[in-house]
Amino acid sequence: MKARLKFSKTGSMRFIGHLDVMRYFQKAFRRAGIQVSYSQGYSPHQLLSFASPLGIGLSSTGEYLDIVLEDTEDCTEIIERINAVMNDEIRAEAFSLLEEDAKTSMAVLAACDYLVAVKPGKQSFLLDGEKRAAALKRFAEREKVELLKKTKRSEKLVDIRENIYCMTDQKRVFEQFSGLSVPEKNIVQEGSLPVLYLELTAGSVVNIKPELVLEALYIQEGENFDAFACQIHRLEMYGDLQGKKGEVHTMTSEIPCQLVPLSDYQAKTRINSSDTYKDKWQ
Repeated sequence: MKARLKFSKTGSMRFIGHLDVMRYFQKAFRRAGIQVSYSQGYSPHQLLSFASPLGIGLSSTGEYLDIVLEDTEDCTEIIERINAVMNDEIRAEAFSLLEEDAKTSMAVLAACDYLVAVKPGKQSFLLDGEKRAAALKRFAEREKVELLKKTKRSEKLVDIRENIYCMTDQKRVFEQFSGLSVPEKNIVQEGSLPVLYLELTAGSVVNIKPELVLEALYIQEGENFDAFACQIHRLEMYGDLQGKKGEVHTMTSEIPCQLVPLSDYQAKTRINSSDTYKDKWQ
């Protein structure tokens, strides 16, 4: 039985790397008595996969993990059982049972949204409301946003303009899109000031990191981008109901993307840890 777990990673846990998080969940499932299926072969391992590894230093309330379960045990208690054996800074938020033909979250990931805050004591033009609004207006009017994107194997000049679905500093948008009050406990460091909301293309075909967009904004304003001055929090991950393998549909495509949270994508049933979830697209 395929299932999808949504979890949060906040506080000091944001400094824990992806491989350690994977081992953490493997042990947590064993401690909680969750019957996860194992691969067949010489070195069996639990059948689990993550939607998109979170960068070191980033926090999140919208991470996803796909697993294959051995049986249809009482899933209404699964969140409580997992949280009972885990750290307070990494918590299960929702659990979905999937259709048997459902694709992995990694395969259907189409977009992510982020909250950007300036850390206490750090200087940035983003802290000035007028300068920030003027910079965002100039950014929105640009026809191209070209940057040198570096990978492990190469470097190439890319235009990321169409892959920025939303970029705003309006507090009402923070709350409307995420269902969170700003600032929210454990979302940003105490004393940090939320300054930007971003929604960006993500996935295996095109993956735009928020740091890349911030760098483009700073370059536009003639400023040096200090990655350590900003705290980035991932709010949610989305699948595209119009998505096809190898294609990326943006908001301005002939067939515009239709985004839904991964916890609802191809889900048969869904269980939340609370009733505070707010669907962005309602």
